Amino acid sequence: MASSASSPVRLLYDVRVRAVLYQVVAVAFVVGVGLYLFGNVSRKLAEQNIATGFAYLSRPAGFVISQSFISYDSSDTYARALLVGIFNTIWVSIFAVTLSTLLGLLVGIARLSRNPLLAFLALIYVEALRNVPLLLYLFLWYALIVAVFPPVREAWQPLPEVFLSNGGLIVPSLRWSPAHTGVLVAVILGIVLGFFTASMLRRRRVASGQSETAWPLILVALLGPPLLAILLLQPDLVVNWPEKGRFRITGGVQVTPEFTALLVGLGLSASAGIAEVVRAGILSVGRGQWEAARAVGLRDRLTMRLVVLPQALRVIVPPLTSSYLSTFKNSSLAIAIGYPDLVMVSNTTMNQTGQAIEGIAIFMLVYLSMSITISLFMNWYNARVALVER
Repeated sequence: MASSASSPVRLLYDVRVRAVLYQVVAVAFVVGVGLYLFGNVSRKLAEQNIATGFAYLSRPAGFVISQSFISYDSSDTYARALLVGIFNTIWVSIFAVTLSTLLGLLVGIARLSRNPLLAFLALIYVEALRNVPLLLYLFLWYALIVAVFPPVREAWQPLPEVFLSNGGLIVPSLRWSPAHTGVLVAVILGIVLGFFTASMLRRRRVASGQSETAWPLILVALLGPPLLAILLLQPDLVVNWPEKGRFRITGGVQVTPEFTALLVGLGLSASAGIAEVVRAGILSVGRGQWEAARAVGLRDRLTMRLVVLPQALRVIVPPLTSSYLSTFKNSSLAIAIGYPDLVMVSNTTMNQTGQAIEGIAIFMLVYLSMSITISLFMNWYNARVALVER
């Protein structure tokens, strides 16, 4: 009886049991505090006759959004408006991350150039962008776009049916339909299949010692889904041409000054930090790697691409994740120049409905979800490029 009574006590001395128990207690405590706060807030709001809950998302929004990557009208619901803000935030963040990565890679390599003028210019670029607040640069780029380009009635026309003014860049576009969406999804699927096919064939080639790459299989995986989608869906290629009026240009697709200023500001500001990360990663590779590559006849450009950068990635990728997260979260500054991102749409929604807690909770959840997604993807990529020590 004594041994059976002491068995629960003996379990408490097990490290794994205690670790699980501590986590259960911590989660229960957090959930309990959250439920208490939620109940307290709900009770106080009810006493002041303030509506709560998310039923307002199904009501018509009644406001216009200046730029949308999906179809939207003022008669659509608040949920649709918030979805527009989410897509606007995601798209500008993706473009900014791409721009900052390319510029950061080039500037980081230029910082180590043997040409003193090029290295000095890269240093000025990094220091100028790192030591000025991003918000000031957003104002600067937006003011330059509005001041340099002419008004809509005097819009430049660098190419036929292409107009450039302080209202933005307007170019012809396709009339989008569900068939085009299906083809776009098929293109993304083809890229993913092509990537995995190439990775699988590369592993087989390394295991068998072969030197040839099975390009036909990669091309089939890459082009097969889009071609199949085009044959099945048969999307119409109807072009929506811009038409210049006296006060505005209708038709086509417009790249607004707000989007451009935000993209340039986010991209350039983040590229300065990425440049320093790239420089640190390259310097972490031993000098002997350069000498060994030159000894076998590789030029500096090939040495950088084939020898140095693959080894530098294990130093570059972890801080690169922080840069990407900062770029995504800094997109919330778009409200300062009038770009309709998630924060701006949420603020408009909260002003009209008076339900601030729900609105803040929604865009906090969106930013948290996207940040976790970026972290998981970068951790996966970091595991793939990590070098296995011998």
